[in-house]
Amino acid sequence: MPDPGALPPEFSRPIDVTRIGSVETVQEIRATPAECSALARRFGLLGIARLEARLRLRRAHAGTQLHLAGHLTADVTQACVVSLEPVENHVEGDFTVVYGDLAEDADVSVDVDDESAVEPFPTGPLDVGETVAQELALALDPYPHAPGAVLESGAAPESAGSERPNPFSVLANLGKTKG
Repeated sequence: MPDPGALPPEFSRPIDVTRIGSVETVQEIRATPAECSALARRFGLLGIARLEARLRLRRAHAGTQLHLAGHLTADVTQACVVSLEPVENHVEGDFTVVYGDLAEDADVSVDVDDESAVEPFPTGPLDVGETVAQELALALDPYPHAPGAVLESGAAPESAGSERPNPFSVLANLGKTKG
């Protein structure tokens, strides 16, 4: 049951999972400009110009699992971590999510790559838009840099021939006894 105090997802595309069978269902989804703006606020981005995904859904393991394989494409604007200048990034990637109750049947194995997520089987509609939004968040560059942006350090540069002091050198003398 959804949390009554929770905000609705910014990019909601619910799918009735009872209509998904063992034959693959393909769906293409695209965020509207308003949805892109709301997702940009959620993820702390300067903007999202485009977010779209091609999704393939099918049942597996005698209907006990639902496999969602997708390919997302997005054009985002992030703030440079050094200069805060806008950095345009193109995000593109494949993802797989498996929905199922694996705890009930320990013999059920997931037949996808190790990087796939395993989620509880939905009790109602599956919001594939929210899944795509979460995958976008995972695919974002965590440290975007504008071209030529350099972090200036207050520390003096080390000369090539100098040796760095060892902070543990003081400990080396603790075990020695005076004789």
